[in-house]
Amino acid sequence: MPKTKETPVSFAADVAAELAHWLTHLGAERRMSPKTLEAYQRDVGQFLAFMAGHQGGALSLKALAKLTPQDVRAFMAARRAAGISGRSLMRGLAGARSFARFLERNGKGKVAALAAVRAPKVSKTLPKPLATTAARRMTETDMRAGEERAPWIFARDAAVLALLYGSGLRISEALSLKPTDVASAEKSHALTVLGKGGKTRMVPVLPQVLQVIADYVALCPYDLPGNGPLFVGARGGPLSPRILQLTMERLRGALGLPDTATPHALRHSFATHLLARGGDLRAIQELLGHASLSTTQIYTAVDAERLMDVYKSAHPRA
Repeated sequence: MPKTKETPVSFAADVAAELAHWLTHLGAERRMSPKTLEAYQRDVGQFLAFMAGHQGGALSLKALAKLTPQDVRAFMAARRAAGISGRSLMRGLAGARSFARFLERNGKGKVAALAAVRAPKVSKTLPKPLATTAARRMTETDMRAGEERAPWIFARDAAVLALLYGSGLRISEALSLKPTDVASAEKSHALTVLGKGGKTRMVPVLPQVLQVIADYVALCPYDLPGNGPLFVGARGGPLSPRILQLTMERLRGALGLPDTATPHALRHSFATHLLARGGDLRAIQELLGHASLSTTQIYTAVDAERLMDVYKSAHPRA
């Protein structure tokens, strides 16, 4: 495990070996993405390094099994003092508990202290979808008429944003598409998308969205080989997500929208608007690529909140 400024004390070789085995298991068996594995490694590494310093020496599997709830609370207090949010702390503890379960399943000891301490409570924040009209206007190139940019740039950004709202894609999923993916979708009206953890799913794509993509391809000055990126930057390389974030900043300024109007808000809008029109929650789960229905269920709260706002504004006794 590499040392960092936050993890100056090393832990024993047996712990390091099991940590490597755990990360390999997560990548191979649970198909977690490299970024997710990196986050797990960082979070658990911080926990183990703190405990090594807290115990006054290299942390072994035997010492790990002897940790007390007070030790875990000391870690939580130290992270809080460092300014870590409740959500980040909860994620770090979840990673440590996952590692502990791995050790127990493989007969390497039980870290009971982690199960004995409650995770910090985190207030749930509801997604902030856009209104239907605003979401549609995001894909209109005339919204950026005052900018001095090539027309193909406007067409490209409109195509990406149309995919986020029209098919509920994550920005990383849209930017990973290839021209061959779109060619297949023109016949089936469905895209095969590579989502989180390397999992693929089928999502519908509207003819209007396919037309916006075709407009971009026709205007793009670069060759777009079938297995290369569909969306390219100004110099022909893969398009950076940051470019789309900046585009949304300009568009929300033009439309008078709040800072919550981000590219990801278009995905939230996709789910919320489908639910409001009678969409089935299970179907929306599949379209979004959520592993758990509980993740999708948050949109029911958004819809309920919207209904209450309508009631309060429209009912004469409200």
